[in-house]
Amino acid sequence: MRDFIPWDSQPLDVWTDRYAEGKFIELAGRRTHYVERGSRDPVLLIHGFNIDLNTWTKNIDQLAEEFKVYAIDLWGQGYSTRGLLDYGYDLFVEQVRLFMDAMGIQRTSLVGHSMGGGTSVVFALRNREMVSKLVLVGSTSIPTLLPFRSKIFRIKGVAEFLMALRSDRVRRMNYEDFWVNDPDSLTEEYYQKFTRYQKVEGSTEVLLTILRKDFFNTLENEVQELGQLEIPTLIVWGRNDKTLPLFCAEEINRLMPGSRLEILDDAAHLANFDRPNTFNKLVIDFLSD
Repeated sequence: MRDFIPWDSQPLDVWTDRYAEGKFIELAGRRTHYVERGSRDPVLLIHGFNIDLNTWTKNIDQLAEEFKVYAIDLWGQGYSTRGLLDYGYDLFVEQVRLFMDAMGIQRTSLVGHSMGGGTSVVFALRNREMVSKLVLVGSTSIPTLLPFRSKIFRIKGVAEFLMALRSDRVRRMNYEDFWVNDPDSLTEEYYQKFTRYQKVEGSTEVLLTILRKDFFNTLENEVQELGQLEIPTLIVWGRNDKTLPLFCAEEINRLMPGSRLEILDDAAHLANFDRPNTFNKLVIDFLSD
């Protein structure tokens, strides 16, 4: 039985040397961890809240057979810089723009999950010339009530206590109840992939700061404006998404004329994880068309 390593306890450099699988680049004095695979046309994968680039663990290799795939860890998560930053869409859009400039990417397709989908919406609206196509996966944007449990984690003191427990129970329960469709699919290997970065010092503070800023679902006007730019957009949603209900997908689809909505059965908030083969084929076909 492995010894339990407390959450929020490990120096970033130590944990990075032990577990980070990608490369690093300095952007505006801040470190960004990323993976890069494949060739041909670029595709940038942007993860959501409370997870890192391992969001795409079942997708990167297959997508990289057809495209040049980049996946980044947003600042504050994964193995990228922590710190007292002004976390929100503006910061993440800046990071994506700086990353593309540094990598010499003039134009890319964006695939964003959850908060990464909201980031993709804002980035595309501000940088139309840099975006070929959009794939929004269980994307934040449309106003909706978040699950009751998320309200608990907005209560100062209570959340800090729960997140500091020397146990996997709270985090595993959240992933099993809200992120994946079948709890049995969240094996120990995948659970560790999804949560290991949260052992890094400063991770809990960043996660709670982001959650309490409550900016996730504030983009209704932006989605409507984006719909006028005629960027080819694929919306992918899990039918059983308990974090962002299906009506969010239907409303995004309505606000973006010409967008295409694909609803995946037997899938929850991480539809790309629950139904990877179906998801990968949908994305490859859409981006290749």
